[in-house]
Amino acid sequence: MRDQELSRRFYVDQLGFRLVADTRLQSGERWLAVAPPDGETVLVLVAPEADSKFYHLIGRPTDVVFVTDDVVARYREWSQRGVKFLSMPKLRRVKSAQAPNVAAGEPPVWGGVFTHFKDLDGNSFSLVSFDEITHAIEAQRRASAQRAEAERRFAQELEIAKQVQSQLFPQELPPLRTLDYAGTCHQARHVGGDYYDFLAAGGGRLCLVIADVVGKGIAAALLMANLQANLRSQCAVSLDDPDRLMQSVNRLFCQSTAENAYATFFFSEYNDQTGRLRYANCGHLPALLVRANSEVERLESTATVLGRFSRWDCSIGETSLSAGDTLALYTDGVTEAGCLEGDEFGEERLLDCLGLHRDLPPHLMVSAVIDEVQRYSPHEQHDDITLIVAKCRADQSANQMGLPYDRNT
Repeated sequence: MRDQELSRRFYVDQLGFRLVADTRLQSGERWLAVAPPDGETVLVLVAPEADSKFYHLIGRPTDVVFVTDDVVARYREWSQRGVKFLSMPKLRRVKSAQAPNVAAGEPPVWGGVFTHFKDLDGNSFSLVSFDEITHAIEAQRRASAQRAEAERRFAQELEIAKQVQSQLFPQELPPLRTLDYAGTCHQARHVGGDYYDFLAAGGGRLCLVIADVVGKGIAAALLMANLQANLRSQCAVSLDDPDRLMQSVNRLFCQSTAENAYATFFFSEYNDQTGRLRYANCGHLPALLVRANSEVERLESTATVLGRFSRWDCSIGETSLSAGDTLALYTDGVTEAGCLEGDEFGEERLLDCLGLHRDLPPHLMVSAVIDEVQRYSPHEQHDDITLIVAKCRADQSANQMGLPYDRNT
């Protein structure tokens, strides 16, 4: 074409094409490209120099064919916008050995509608629709629209699921006289299988719970919700007997999940009056109890995982927390986060991080540890990261604030 700006207006304003690119190259030339509204082909609009070998091509047939599903409708639309057509749309029938559904011995026929139009510089183009191609285009469009709608609905459902699951995590922190605590869960996807909870048990007791359900995504999130419902329902009737409580939770989880479903689970009950901590570690990573003198006590497994075996034994461990002690419960998303060199974050780095930030309140310790894990593993997160930190106060004064808890602090 002779004038790129006039041609741009012709293709965009009159033909309804999309502007794909309009930029200046380092040479100073303008690179201009457009595309049909329903297609992926790109047409580059070039204005050659008057003395170039390409200049004489302006105003000639281009051999460019635009395929549409309705030539007549496009002809009427573009004619109203001032586009010059060389002829009215015409129907043509062509013999073809590929045409389906023809009687034996009859020459197969396929048809199409043709016309031609010119741009501002006299370059001519063909506008056609073929029976078979039109049907294929329409089928492709319908399939594309259905895929887009399915993806939109799936994304919407995922967002709803994320909002629902966020409400399953603790929304408030029951206040205790001797313990400050906080937790968070950073999911690798919209929803996940990590679970943590803080359950007020009455009489100055608090249950701190963390779990990791097998799998990822929606399936794991459903199992996580099932486990939470089982635990909370049984805590209401069996909390005074932790062994019975664990047996009930495992039985219900087995009954309501598939054979290959299971969860690692750490349950603990802290007594605000005595500082005693009773716990059951069901195949979970050992909780880390960092004493005020920096000694580390690992609260190892007392049973195998939940949900795998209907006949199942669980013993209850017991320890105590004193002023200055820090308890950390975590999932493998923390310790198994990997760096580019392939090494995992690991338990030792977690202990170092807890020690480095031991003077911070729990919610800031949680944030500091998560930040350190994410710096160590800056690439895409592949597993949920969940962490609880509880600190026994040196100052035994009561915390009466009872503020709402933001798990993403």
